[in-house]
Amino acid sequence: MAAEARLVQTALGPVQVELTAGSGPVVLASHAGVGGVDQAGFMLDWLGGYRRLLVSRPGYLETPLAGRETFERQADLFAAVLDALDLERVAVVTLSSGGPAGYLLAARHPDRVAALVAISSVSGRYEAPHAAGPIAQALFMSRVGEVLTRTLARRAPRQLVTQLLRAESCLTAEQIREQAEHVLRSPEIMAWLRGFTGTLYPYRARRAGTDNDTVQLAAITELPLASIRCPTLVVHGTHDADVPFEHGERAHAQIGGAEHRWIEEGSHLGFWLAPSAEPVRLAAREFLARIS
Repeated sequence: MAAEARLVQTALGPVQVELTAGSGPVVLASHAGVGGVDQAGFMLDWLGGYRRLLVSRPGYLETPLAGRETFERQADLFAAVLDALDLERVAVVTLSSGGPAGYLLAARHPDRVAALVAISSVSGRYEAPHAAGPIAQALFMSRVGEVLTRTLARRAPRQLVTQLLRAESCLTAEQIREQAEHVLRSPEIMAWLRGFTGTLYPYRARRAGTDNDTVQLAAITELPLASIRCPTLVVHGTHDADVPFEHGERAHAQIGGAEHRWIEEGSHLGFWLAPSAEPVRLAAREFLARIS
């Protein structure tokens, strides 16, 4: 059931959250860059009947940044949200640059995390690709960029999909054409993609968090992956050009007992867009069902 995003007062300050209704197990999302509760909702659309706890990380949408810049503080903030909502334990799904905060939640607060699914997640020091730098921000993360993206989604979806795959993967031109055709043939995937790209805007409400992520990701020396003890599934595309495949391999190697599902020829959004993704999504649902 749908829910409204709201501010929750925690012991570590206010946080914007959205918790769907129901009585089933709760899955918390540690969202990606240029994100927030709205983006997290789209990226957890594959979960089915689980209750979804969507949290805008500090600097995103209505969650203030001040004092919660580091990923350690963000992990503690997740735990404070669980306290405020009277939730004892949750499963956690990490997404892209939301990886460090989610990994640290599992490491620092092991009694609060029942299981962890890391999708295309940063697991160590990370510097944004050149394509995600200031020029790209000025071109796409602006009012002009918003109008351009929405126009392409309506009038030139092939161009939108092709450009996205070029930016987010290291696929060959032929592989990009094949994957673009897969996306364009599926009304469901295209509807998801249009909705997802809409959650990148307005960028001004996400800029503080995105800029902070850039600083914090580059400052990572090592994450305490080996101390994570909860059941863990690591999912990563083999052709991810945004968060390279080595981040998935590192997490799988260092987290004891971790399972993995690699998305063959998967881009950064391969979990949703790749032709080989449906069995991986099914495996992720089955993994959570085993521990729920």
